[in-house]
Amino acid sequence: MGKAISSGPKYFVHDAALVETEDIGERTRIWAFAHLLAGACVGADCNIGDHAFIEGGARLGNHVTVKNGVSVWSGVTVEDRCFLGPNCVFTNDLNPRAYLKKEASSLVPTVVKTGASIGANATIVCGHSIGRYAFVGAGAVVIRDVPDYALVVGNPARHTGWMCECGTRLGLPAAAAGGETCTCRECGITYVRCASGLMRQPAAAAKSEEVR
Repeated sequence: MGKAISSGPKYFVHDAALVETEDIGERTRIWAFAHLLAGACVGADCNIGDHAFIEGGARLGNHVTVKNGVSVWSGVTVEDRCFLGPNCVFTNDLNPRAYLKKEASSLVPTVVKTGASIGANATIVCGHSIGRYAFVGAGAVVIRDVPDYALVVGNPARHTGWMCECGTRLGLPAAAAGGETCTCRECGITYVRCASGLMRQPAAAAKSEEVR
């Protein structure tokens, strides 16, 4: 069993983890063989699994789940309530060479926006954003931006549908036109197609649509 550290903020570190940063939010749990470098920033209520690696310059928001074997490199920002599935892969260099040492300023950033989920063994090529509450399927290779609430699968990842915040696949087709709406059959949230992907409609607006 691990034990909570006796000093600093109220987070938990397993005996076998290596933590070199103090920028960790309350109630975060860091499990065996995880390694957090100095300069990494981790929010509150996160769960960082075995053999995860968080590099200096990487930033995790609050309520982020990092499953086993995930490496989050410098330049990667993961916003609140995201899920990083086992062994998913990030990058931060589009043309790496072992014999060319680049400045940190030349690394290419990646942003995973609030609520997004990345499936096991997916690869996120740097320079792109994963939209709010988007879902990247297991094994997908993302080479372009993913819209809010979009479901993408395959290599290269292609847009095949939409996902609700509750994790249910929506009935709206991927090619839905702007302004089309859809209501989740499980939780009743209504969405409207917009330029950024989908947008959640306020409850009052959804009721108004139903009346018409």
